[in-house]
Amino acid sequence: MSTVIVPAGLSMGPRYRYVRPPDPTPECYEVHLGDDLVELTETEAAVWAAAFLYPDRHAKLSVNRESLVRMLETAPKPEPQAARYVDDLIARGLLVEFDPDGDLRPVFSRHKLLPLAQGLGSTPDAPHQHRIGIAAQPLVALPNSVYGLWSFSFHSKNLWEACAYYAAADEDELEPGEEPLGLTPESIAREVAENLPVLISATCAFLDPVVDE
Repeated sequence: MSTVIVPAGLSMGPRYRYVRPPDPTPECYEVHLGDDLVELTETEAAVWAAAFLYPDRHAKLSVNRESLVRMLETAPKPEPQAARYVDDLIARGLLVEFDPDGDLRPVFSRHKLLPLAQGLGSTPDAPHQHRIGIAAQPLVALPNSVYGLWSFSFHSKNLWEACAYYAAADEDELEPGEEPLGLTPESIAREVAENLPVLISATCAFLDPVVDE
């Protein structure tokens, strides 16, 4: 599987100047990233926001650096320096690349997964799929393991530790006579990685870099 790309951080929107008459042009756009409030220009903010587009493509793990750059270059308002902006946002930690089939520990150890939206549970017709949405409107549906991890992973130091905790709970919470499922941090991380792009693009969760203590 090829490398995918997702945005990191939480959008805080535009910031306007305290002037009269009001200036309609934002002073900057802000993104909460770790323990910092990052200021972006209008173009940088547009490139960052473009990584949220097309949740259906993110669900198929088909959004990567190359497709993001191509989309920006061929947009109704093309960005001829798209590749440079994407590279800069990657270097600043505002865009994150990973291979869902590769070694996930390095990138998962550097980030936390924080939930947004609301858990809407499952349905009688699809009890194996748990939905997340806003105002009772589902945006994504996830397998039980990813849904559970989505709900509590922010308690862990990082996303990798959340996967390890979930895998350990497989044996710790067995009922008498039940057999363990054989979960490992790697298997849980792989399942999370396959659902992470659509979770983020649908604004049901966001990645935040771990702040060094």
